[in-house]
Amino acid sequence: MSPVGRGRRRVLSRTTPAALVTGVDEVAMEAVTVGLQFDLPSAVVVRHVLDVESQRLVRVVSDCTGVLERHVHELEHACVACALREDVVPTMERLAASGRWGAVVAHLPVAAEALQACRVIETYVQAAPHVHVAAVVAALDGQAVLADLLGDDLLHERDLHTSEDDSRGVAETAAAIVEYADAVALTGPCDPAGLDLLRALARPGVTVVDDPSALDATPLVAGAHRHDVTEAWVDVVRRDELPLHGSRYVWTLDLRSDRPFHPGRLLESIEKIGGGPRRSRGSFWLPSRPSDVCVWDGAGGQLSVGTASPWGTDTPLTRIVVHGLASGPLASSPDDVQEAFEHCLLSDAELADRGPYWEVASDGLEPWLGDVRRAA
Repeated sequence: MSPVGRGRRRVLSRTTPAALVTGVDEVAMEAVTVGLQFDLPSAVVVRHVLDVESQRLVRVVSDCTGVLERHVHELEHACVACALREDVVPTMERLAASGRWGAVVAHLPVAAEALQACRVIETYVQAAPHVHVAAVVAALDGQAVLADLLGDDLLHERDLHTSEDDSRGVAETAAAIVEYADAVALTGPCDPAGLDLLRALARPGVTVVDDPSALDATPLVAGAHRHDVTEAWVDVVRRDELPLHGSRYVWTLDLRSDRPFHPGRLLESIEKIGGGPRRSRGSFWLPSRPSDVCVWDGAGGQLSVGTASPWGTDTPLTRIVVHGLASGPLASSPDDVQEAFEHCLLSDAELADRGPYWEVASDGLEPWLGDVRRAA
């Protein structure tokens, strides 16, 4: 895709607002989509369903008059990236460019994260010059919130995977969807612990409602989504002070140090920090890989680690924010996580003896981070 338009300021008054509906439960997403369509009679709704087995993407477009089109798109490779590039974003642009409707409501494929569509639309203006993302709405089943955010199910175990090689966990996906959202709408009752966990994960100021009918579409399409603010909230490296959300149901740890993890002790203790029914995300660095930003992304006992762009001129930072429940079947102890984190950091003696930059041939983390490069 051409990078033309990167960095340009989008003139919102000349583009059509779009509300993106995301989630891991089709029924909840449908309820929220219908609610938005009811609130916005001048809107057009486009729903995409991704069928990985048949390699098809089904598109249905409707407005207050009924179904306008239904199309089955054959994909060479069924995945979210292909669906977005080949049909989702182009359809949103086509509908907006027609000038026929005052807003677009886009029901994304189940388990597809909105950040991919937002980054295409906001970064590559030429790809969709007539539409802007006004809001991202996360739709969840209220009764399943705790299981979806902290359980250990995989997407493919629920037949929700978005490609043949989609190995994501439900909790990892649902948590990321909530963290990127401008509003969260639940269908069905949710217990207080689930509501508190949602508020802890969501960006400060995000609306959380326990009934789709309580979601006010007007301020959403007016521009609830601020791309730079959202991207900062979900960034791997977080340097600003973060609101510490604590309640009788949910605990939060902001584990932070300028020291790197000891590779060996990290391997020994990684499950104590990233395992179990918790949500944890952030960045860390290693003395064996001092130039690499190492990514930490865990939820529901599933943990992903990898590398992002190099630190460059930025000061390396080890910072992982962890949320867990204080009581109930999915409860865990913050003290154990805190202790494991501190155990992994280089000690004063190790810093004095070897320093923060090590020249080693391997560090045991090659299966996740690739080969060790020469220390900078």
